[in-house]
Amino acid sequence: MKSMYRAVMIIAAFVILLPLSARSEIKAGSVEVNPFVGYNFFQDSQNLKNAPMYGGRLGYNFTKYFGVEVVGAFIRTNVNDTAKTDNTEGQFGYPMDREDLYFYHIDAVLHLIPDGIFNPFIVAGFGGVHNSPSISNGGDMAAFNVGVGAKLWLTDNIALRFDIQHYMVTEIFQETYHNIGATVGIVFALGGKAKPKPVAKDEPVAEPAPAPEKVVILASEPKVEEQVIVAVAEPKIIVLAFEDIHFDFDKSTLKPEAQIILKRNIQILKDNPKAQVRIAGYTSASGTEEYNQKLSERRARSVQEYLVNEGIITPDRLSTIGYGESNPASYEAAPKELYSKAAKANMRVLFEIVVQ
Repeated sequence: MKSMYRAVMIIAAFVILLPLSARSEIKAGSVEVNPFVGYNFFQDSQNLKNAPMYGGRLGYNFTKYFGVEVVGAFIRTNVNDTAKTDNTEGQFGYPMDREDLYFYHIDAVLHLIPDGIFNPFIVAGFGGVHNSPSISNGGDMAAFNVGVGAKLWLTDNIALRFDIQHYMVTEIFQETYHNIGATVGIVFALGGKAKPKPVAKDEPVAEPAPAPEKVVILASEPKVEEQVIVAVAEPKIIVLAFEDIHFDFDKSTLKPEAQIILKRNIQILKDNPKAQVRIAGYTSASGTEEYNQKLSERRARSVQEYLVNEGIITPDRLSTIGYGESNPASYEAAPKELYSKAAKANMRVLFEIVVQ
């Protein structure tokens, strides 16, 4: 008992001296070395006194959840009642009532909560027990074990480990004995995959490229060609709003005056052969959103077909999009007024020219 007391005191002193600043976890690929001490409680029918246990574990974690370990332990005990034994004297100079037990087994370990400083786990395994030739004639017995435990990390690589395990020791064709072992030890973790380092707050973070600047030019403005040429010198989206290319209510047919305006101003597109043209259609606020969406798409296609049929621009440079009643040019306070000034302004088509 004195040796057991000294071991507990050493562990307690070790805990006090270690900094409790751990933020560790079970690491995949890590190796763990775990010396331990404990106490073993024998089943009464074994006729052995409860005694201290000493040993060590060597484990490997395949993942942060699952690992295996090999275990060796030693127990020196005494016969509880020598009157029940068959031997009258010890062998090899041992005291006649002494019994030395050597446990050896391989265990599987399942960590239930592998992250953080506290890691509870379940352990199960199999192996054997070797009896020294004292009271008995010696030999080996099969042993199976199952238990629970936990690791409490004191630093990133050092932890306290607590186990309570149930040992089932079986003599061949004879009785199975049930023992309980409680142990405490220190875990030294080596290697494993480290956590990724957090990005420092002051490190530069890549910002997304800014969206191309949008320049709106009215086709009716003087010297519009010069304005477009200057704008396309930089990567920008040029929205060319053709004058009076508007539609009658609920119509997608180009009016004669809209065709004249297209022919007069379309030279701008021909002067920029690398430009990709997106034709955007819009509607007034009257009607349902679904209907207005389809109407805006028909208006955009109407302008597209006109440009292709006139041979002004090739189809591969054109695309269409409908915005319905969204993004109005003017706010319609009374959508039911079908021919209000705001409604007429919203029934339009714009060109978005994206210069590559």
